[in-house]
Amino acid sequence: MPDLPTPQDATEAALFSECWDAVLSYADLCTSGSLTAHQLATEAFTLGMREVRAAGATSVRGPGRRAGRLPVIPELLTAVRSTAANWEADGRGHKLDPDLRLWLNSGQAARYGGPPLRRPVALRGLRDLQDADASLLWLAEVEALPLPTVARRLALDPATVTEELDQVRGLFRERCHRAHLDSPMDAQCRSYAGLLDAVSRSAAADTPGDLSRHLATCAQCAEAAACLRLHGGSLPAALAGGVIGWGGLAYLERRRRAAEVRLAGVRPRAAEADTGEPEEGAGRTRVLRGGLLAAAVLLSALALGVSMMPFGDSRGPDGPGDDTAAVRDESRPVAAPGTSRTTAGPTPSRTPSATPSATATRTRPAHGNPDPEPQGTSSGTTGTGPSRTTAPAPDPACRVAYDLVNQWADGFQSTVTVSTGEALTDWQVGWTFRDGQQVGQMWDATVEQNGSRVTATAAPYDKTVAAHGTLSFGFLASWQGGNRAPNHFTLNGKPCATS
Repeated sequence: MPDLPTPQDATEAALFSECWDAVLSYADLCTSGSLTAHQLATEAFTLGMREVRAAGATSVRGPGRRAGRLPVIPELLTAVRSTAANWEADGRGHKLDPDLRLWLNSGQAARYGGPPLRRPVALRGLRDLQDADASLLWLAEVEALPLPTVARRLALDPATVTEELDQVRGLFRERCHRAHLDSPMDAQCRSYAGLLDAVSRSAAADTPGDLSRHLATCAQCAEAAACLRLHGGSLPAALAGGVIGWGGLAYLERRRRAAEVRLAGVRPRAAEADTGEPEEGAGRTRVLRGGLLAAAVLLSALALGVSMMPFGDSRGPDGPGDDTAAVRDESRPVAAPGTSRTTAGPTPSRTPSATPSATATRTRPAHGNPDPEPQGTSSGTTGTGPSRTTAPAPDPACRVAYDLVNQWADGFQSTVTVSTGEALTDWQVGWTFRDGQQVGQMWDATVEQNGSRVTATAAPYDKTVAAHGTLSFGFLASWQGGNRAPNHFTLNGKPCATS
């Protein structure tokens, strides 16, 4: 399985963080298990970002891009569908959702990569918009983001973004109308094209009975009607279904539910900020800080959990409905970088890296207080009596190197390398976070986190380690307030020394 590509700059790093959860959410719909969803999402994200870079896009808004290409998020979702088709073609189709496999082998799937004039009207209409307009329409209608958030992401004026969105909807409608007229259609469909355009322009217009009966039996015209009606709430479904294809409506519902959860969590913090009152009193700092951290972690997990809930699919008992909830939470991406926080150390870098860097210089986190206690040891009673040790001494044959590869406003990337003096046929590496950090995703191992204690278990392909050899893995995680290096590393339950 390929590693995620490394962001080329800070702008692309923000793009990675914004897009990964969308890709993972759709990949989960397309597969029969969450571990498989992570594999599909990683391959698709790598493929999609290669295409986005080739097109010259450097942000969600995509400066310099012209009409003819999709915005970044739908481009990446299309890459998920293309990667799933490749899996089906090369014998890995058993990992996909059975309904998706049927769709991939039907004429419906062929439309999305077939002759341009036979592709869905919504897909052609979105491609025909300028990139800035297409991005605004997708983020507001499909990703269901609040307009102030969309305005901030696309550098628009919040006071006029509503008016601009209405104008873009009108532009999209006109592009779809033109695409519908350009589509190959029989004489009956063409005879209704003008009437359909007129009726769909007004919310008060009645649909004639003969047109209604035609729309009930002609999928091509019904698809166009959904794009032409800007009233009645059909536009988001038309966009999602026409651009994504299979699973579009289920994806739309997931994103809407996730947006609602995140919005509900943002309001209390925004209201608190508007008052200008300090968040913590001098005598309650530790208690309130712990409560805020716990609430933030819970909110992030809940938002992705809602996003990964199955909606509108037809999975059987082997699907990822009941037995993979924990894995889904492990796959939660790091939240998108926001405003900088005041920390106890230097301002963190805002450029994340999604894969371990082979030449990265080993650094230590600059946030928080220095480690009050060396790793692998514990405080003992001092005085006239003998020293008392509460933890076993680390095994000198096991050494751990923890590397902070990169760090940004609310997330970071690290790698862990363990040297072992004895041969291993399987392994588990554990450690304890000291500042409430939460692992989002991990490669070359599977992760389980219980409070501050994290356990990384060998992936099936790297369980065996020779004597005096090394094992390594990497992860992305989130942090708030401090990001000190973890301590109390263990290998298969035995304490390890740290480098």
